[in-house]
Amino acid sequence: MLVEARFQGPDGSGNGGWSAGIFAALIDDRGPVEVTLRRPPPLDTPLAAADGEVRDPDGHLIAQVRRVEPLDAMVPPVDLTTAAEAARAYPGLVDHPFPRCYVCGPANPDGLRIFPGRLPDGRTAAPFRALAAVVPATVWAALDCPGGWAVLAPGRPYVLGRIAAQVTALPRPGDECVVTGLAVGGEGRRAEVHTSLYGSDGALLGRARATWVALPTA
Repeated sequence: MLVEARFQGPDGSGNGGWSAGIFAALIDDRGPVEVTLRRPPPLDTPLAAADGEVRDPDGHLIAQVRRVEPLDAMVPPVDLTTAAEAARAYPGLVDHPFPRCYVCGPANPDGLRIFPGRLPDGRTAAPFRALAAVVPATVWAALDCPGGWAVLAPGRPYVLGRIAAQVTALPRPGDECVVTGLAVGGEGRRAEVHTSLYGSDGALLGRARATWVALPTA
């Protein structure tokens, strides 16, 4: 089990959604499965997996994986035009804590380039074009950052702590999809979010609920 360097999130570690999708394969990468990240997933490092746990070569616990009940979390969709308009105002284009993130980093030309902008009702939305064959971990990744950007703010970075996802179907190469996110609660440094991915025909392809954790600030 390996998180390749090209799937980075915060500098020096794996994107939370992609990593969780890889780890979910311990049980079922289409879910419904919940992955709790206990440490930042290391890049290009062979990881051992057994009994629902993922550990690094030194034995440190990286993640825990468990099956959960089917998810009912769903963020309503928007049309592709609305999503594209929201993406043009994506705050990460001018202030991003992890600009080379595989999913939402504007400085990563080889990433998914999902740029979630805020809608007037508080949801985030962004288009996502599947440029090549998509694997379930790609959907986990797409369901990651749009939730985080519902709570991220300048000087207030968050990272993914836990995500439960359910993948109904995979986009086909060339499909123009839309992903939406919404903050639904939280307390202290923790924020609870939902995300949904919709296909070019409007069908729900995947859904997730997640906990994001604010990093300590100086």
